[in-house]
Amino acid sequence: MATAPRTRTSRRVLWALAAVLLAVTNNINWGGEHWRTVLQADAKGYHAYLPALVVHHDLHFGFLEMADSLSSTPALRYEYRTAPTGDTINKYWCGTALLQAPFYLAAHGLLKVAGRPAPGHGKPYVMAVCLAAIAYALIGLWAVGRLLAGWGVDAPWRGLSLAALMLGTHLFYYTIVAPGMSHVYSFALVSLLLLAGHRYAADGRAQWLPLMGALAGLLVLVRPVNGLAVLALPIVAGGWTVLLHRVRGLRQQGPALLAAVALGALLAGLQPVIHWISTGHWWVDSYPGEHFRWGDPHMVDILLSYRKGLFVYTPLCAVALPGLVPLWRRSRVSALGWMAFMTLLTYVLSSWWNWWYGGSFSARPYVEYLPLFALLLGLAWQDAQGARRTVWLSVVAALVLLCQLQTYQARYYQIHYEDMDRQRYWEVFLRLDRLP
Repeated sequence: MATAPRTRTSRRVLWALAAVLLAVTNNINWGGEHWRTVLQADAKGYHAYLPALVVHHDLHFGFLEMADSLSSTPALRYEYRTAPTGDTINKYWCGTALLQAPFYLAAHGLLKVAGRPAPGHGKPYVMAVCLAAIAYALIGLWAVGRLLAGWGVDAPWRGLSLAALMLGTHLFYYTIVAPGMSHVYSFALVSLLLLAGHRYAADGRAQWLPLMGALAGLLVLVRPVNGLAVLALPIVAGGWTVLLHRVRGLRQQGPALLAAVALGALLAGLQPVIHWISTGHWWVDSYPGEHFRWGDPHMVDILLSYRKGLFVYTPLCAVALPGLVPLWRRSRVSALGWMAFMTLLTYVLSSWWNWWYGGSFSARPYVEYLPLFALLLGLAWQDAQGARRTVWLSVVAALVLLCQLQTYQARYYQIHYEDMDRQRYWEVFLRLDRLP
């Protein structure tokens, strides 16, 4: 059977993006000693579970110094261990490592088959992380494309939306420049969760429930705050009538619902199991002194500040907001749900004590939720006509170029990873002459 034109278009876009991403990561991450800078800060902690379990059999992570000597530079060495109960553990949860595991194990196995040393650290393992990030970015983009198709967005606008999402937002940075961070993996999981939720709303088949449960469990295992993504499911249901019908229908799908809860709990529960093995405690506060400050949110700052504002450094998200109008026309419940969810999300994320999320580019915890902005972007393109569509295309193209320029500036610290302000931002804005 011939592939439908709409599917061929999406596949061509994904293949083209795959080629671009592989070429770029090869250029900036794999040449010379550049690979030593890939796993920095949090990324080192996320990844450390793999050598801990596969090579060293040490969940107290006593191999940190040896690992740093094999795969890092002195300036990038980072202490990810903590001991809130007296026993040393990794402060980060293990979900990112679990998603990277197939790529890590493939690299490890290939080294062994080739008769080469397989210490669990070094360039082949870093390359595996880079490939994992690209793979999950593409999986997420595929799911976003199918979600847009389900909302009636035509093939050309879906393809353009996917390209803009990848190249015009900080998803690109967290796929290429910081592939070891958790965000691209969460992006893939949220995209798949929204697609599964949309499919369940469309056909009511019980098979989608265990899948959604597993995806929700993995999201929590990557970063516990990711559990908020479940609250975004009503947005993709398509309407109040459908949503109520599916919720009521859960009573007749008890076994599937039970399987969903069990799978989610089983996967999210892997971290308490690791804590129990390491410390004898099922629950450990691995972030002592680092918590949410619910009475002091920085909602305006996380969106609009020169330090890390989402709409400042990822303006494509702001440009997508007019897509709420066509979303409202299709489903008022979805539009209201989108705004309510994004308000809640912004409150939660901006209540973290370190609301700018340390060394990063743009407001990094929003990478996970870019599928929701992509939905608005696709619908806006679908509904635009004539000159308005031309203007829309021109603005998005300009913002893609801006994102690529600012990503390059961030790599060379012209856009500082933590200390940006109004003056510094405008001093380097579009300053191509200062790039190396």
